[in-house]
Amino acid sequence: MVFDELPRFFPHDDPSDIRKRYKPYAIKGDMDSIRTDVLDFYRVLGTKIIDESHDQDTTDLHKCVTYIRELLNPEYPNLCILATGALGGRFDHEMGNINVICRFPPMLIILLSDDCLIQLLPSTHHHKIHIQSSIEGPHCGLIPIGTAAGRTTTTGLKWNLDKTEMRFSGLVSTYNIVKENIVTMQSDLLWTISLKKKNEGCILQMTQMKSQILLDESWVLTSIFCSILST
Repeated sequence: MVFDELPRFFPHDDPSDIRKRYKPYAIKGDMDSIRTDVLDFYRVLGTKIIDESHDQDTTDLHKCVTYIRELLNPEYPNLCILATGALGGRFDHEMGNINVICRFPPMLIILLSDDCLIQLLPSTHHHKIHIQSSIEGPHCGLIPIGTAAGRTTTTGLKWNLDKTEMRFSGLVSTYNIVKENIVTMQSDLLWTISLKKKNEGCILQMTQMKSQILLDESWVLTSIFCSILST
């Protein structure tokens, strides 16, 4: 994805220069689908190639999140990981990536696609989400995952919840609408909000392009230091 898609953000620059400018720090995964020419290109540039094909019990996203945790000081309070291309395509892959963000609840991991983003909101925090209306919204959803989310209360939505229990086979707050610049809530939920396709640079804005990138074929994992969205 970095190799093929990143030059599109800089149409007036030479694609090769862009690929060299935003060189991944490491490529880690099963290596079963990445193209040989892409792997060779980044190997020449000095990118670390970490073959984890022996591990078939975890996904590539899980491997990369673990790698970032090992690289960085675990006490960083404002670490945010953006995983682009983590949604779309096969449903089992999507669910595998959602499972990853549930397995690392202390970390803010945001899954991105062309259409939306997803993040976990643990009930251990009161969440205040600042809506960037130029690149996201208004469609949103709150989805319980794993277990029922009891006594969910929200503000800033068209259809707010007031100490409401949500569960699969019961109430799930999909097809909601953001009405204010700040949305608040507290419960164990997945938060999802639409991204505005007309703004092709939205992911570029979100990642700030100052980060270390890890990739394996169809998605990119980006580790950045940013203000945490949920406090």
